[in-house]
Amino acid sequence: MTYASYPATRLRRSRAQEWSRRMHRETVLTPADLIWPLFVIEGQGAREDIATLPGVARWSIDGIVARAKEAVKLGIPCVALFPNTPPGRRSDDGAEAYNPDNLMCRAIRAIRDACGSDIGILTDVALDPYTSHGQDGLVDARGYVANDETVAVLVDQAISQAEAGADIVAPSDMMDGRVRAIRMALEMGGHHNVQIMSYAAKYASAFYGPFRDAVGSGGLLKGDKKSYQMDPANGDEALREIALDIAEGADSIMIKPGLAYLDVIWRARQQFSVPVFAYQVSGEYAMIEAGVAAGIGSREALLMEKLIAFKRAGCSGILTYHAPDAARFLGA
Repeated sequence: MTYASYPATRLRRSRAQEWSRRMHRETVLTPADLIWPLFVIEGQGAREDIATLPGVARWSIDGIVARAKEAVKLGIPCVALFPNTPPGRRSDDGAEAYNPDNLMCRAIRAIRDACGSDIGILTDVALDPYTSHGQDGLVDARGYVANDETVAVLVDQAISQAEAGADIVAPSDMMDGRVRAIRMALEMGGHHNVQIMSYAAKYASAFYGPFRDAVGSGGLLKGDKKSYQMDPANGDEALREIALDIAEGADSIMIKPGLAYLDVIWRARQQFSVPVFAYQVSGEYAMIEAGVAAGIGSREALLMEKLIAFKRAGCSGILTYHAPDAARFLGA
């Protein structure tokens, strides 16, 4: 590829005016590109601020419904739900995960009753909010997270969420074979239009700490999650994980975290024809807020540059706790 040389070509010509910059902009971000993660707690009229996530709170179901209505007004198409299960309902086997009347399922039904089909509901499929040991699956006598036994529970969890009204189930556990098992169960249960957004490349990251505080699993976690979450040094392995999940029935895939793995997002977008999402995780959110507090830059400038980076790398959408801020900055 060749270009005319200076002065026949002056690339600054198209940057000289704001209207021209907008007209030539290659990457466009809109509120429709955003998914808003929300944390659910028991109670009525309850709000609990999260110290490690300044500006983010846990809400009782009535508050979650209010946030969902806010999302509709802002043009945000989907909310993602994560429960903070009371300690008395956590157990080694995570059985509360598939209780049809658990916190997650009640929140799903409440949003659906209040908002109808105006908002999409994405639900987390993993056991860490329900286990007493903080792992994403069932732990065997050796302390190893057992794959196939965990998958059986995840299937029951996904079905209970689908029956409550979830539009997208999102397995975040990183067990082998869980997408196929969930897809088959959804089909057999008549939930043909329930989507699967697979956390296909979820890394064993240092950026998850505030999230674990938010769902109450951080202080419970025994050991680490490196036997099932991916090694941050690996990129080719992520493409294998993605290929497997697509073959098993995933409608879309997610890369988590986002910013440190833009190369993986780019490679996934180039190689596969399914929508690719990124999760701007809790640690990434907290870093922006810390930067704002330190006077490094404005929230709008720091946030929008990062979100555009996800889109430029090839994302169809982004899960971000900053979703309402971003929607307002975009003039929703």
